[in-house]
Amino acid sequence: MAKVDPRAIVHESALLADDVEVGPFTIIGEQVEIGAGTVIGPHNVLKGPTRIGENNRILQFCSIGEDTPDLKYAGEDTWLIIGDNNTIREGVTLHRGTVQDRAETRIGNHNLIMAYAHVGHDCILHDHTILVNNAALAGHVEVGDWAIISGFTGIHQYCNVGAHSFIGAYSWVTQDLPAYVLATGNPAVPRTINAEGLKRRGFSSAQLRCLQKAYKTIYRRGLDLDSALQELRDDTDNHELLQPLIQSIESSQRGILR
Repeated sequence: MAKVDPRAIVHESALLADDVEVGPFTIIGEQVEIGAGTVIGPHNVLKGPTRIGENNRILQFCSIGEDTPDLKYAGEDTWLIIGDNNTIREGVTLHRGTVQDRAETRIGNHNLIMAYAHVGHDCILHDHTILVNNAALAGHVEVGDWAIISGFTGIHQYCNVGAHSFIGAYSWVTQDLPAYVLATGNPAVPRTINAEGLKRRGFSSAQLRCLQKAYKTIYRRGLDLDSALQELRDDTDNHELLQPLIQSIESSQRGILR
């Protein structure tokens, strides 16, 4: 049996794995599923339809799976899907999706969502991302693997944040940020590649030099974007390394920060 504090309220239809822990004064509603090894702290509200995977840790005062405030939402069944091994710290808000998009908000694996961060409807967080305190994602935002969004940063609707990128504190992002790029400011401006983060993840000196050269091709040489992309495609020796950068630019719908 799950270890549920007697002061918590768990709806009879909620599905909790046998070793789930639920702290005092937490409320778990209908259509909530919680996987093995997950610990839900005190004073949280979990609303369904929500599916939470294994070995997650949710600290106090979070609102998980609430209806979106999007004015188009009319009470339809939409989902919040959370993967495994995530840490969701104090006061985080995660909203479910809307039927106008994919009808779900999705959090991947091994993410750290720090205090008072917000993930809006229909967002996708991939794996190993970090949202620092008070970072806020509006609806329909996608954040790639290993991206870091610093504190008090806001991301506009429909923006994509590329894999391995970094956004500095107090930034305001209104267009897509390509993979590997570091941006700061209000409005956010690309500055360089995320060299420090890449070093921590084991990228070699040669790979960093390649990405720095690619950054200059896009941002420093005065080339139009099509010409810059073609130069990157022509570098077949570094195709695998450059592909996330190329793809994040080619797939952009809002245009990239430049």
